[in-house]
Amino acid sequence: MSDNTRPPYNDLIGDMLKDREKEGGSMENLKGFGKPLPKDYFSGDTFQHFQRIAKDAGYKPHWLKLQHEISGMIHDIDSLMSSVEQSELQKRVDEVNEKIAEHNRHCPPPMLKGRISLDSIEKAKGIWS
Repeated sequence: MSDNTRPPYNDLIGDMLKDREKEGGSMENLKGFGKPLPKDYFSGDTFQHFQRIAKDAGYKPHWLKLQHEISGMIHDIDSLMSSVEQSELQKRVDEVNEKIAEHNRHCPPPMLKGRISLDSIEKAKGIWS
C-alpha cells in the first residue's frame, strides 16, 4: 500500500503523552505513578484495559473533545436561527463541517458522522447530543 492510500496511523499512547506534555504535566504526577497495576489489567482484552486506564486517568481523546465542541456549535446555530442572517448561519455551518471533517479523521470508524446543513440542524442536534 502506498503512503497516499494508507489510512492515518493513530498512536493513542503517544497522543496521551503529547497532550500531557502540552498541558505542562509530567508522568510522575499522575495518579498511581510508581504503584503496581491491578492484576485484572493483565487479563482479557488489552485495548479495553487501555481504555479503562486512560479513562481512570482523565484522558479524553481529541475526537471526543471535538464531538462535544461540535455539539455546542450546533446548539448555538439552532438558537440563532431566527435572529441571524442566513449568510452568517451558513458561515457557522461551514465551520462545523470543518470540525466534523477533523473529527472523522481521528475517531474510530463506527463513530464517523456526516456533514450538516441549515436544513438538517434539528436532526444534527439529535445525532451530536
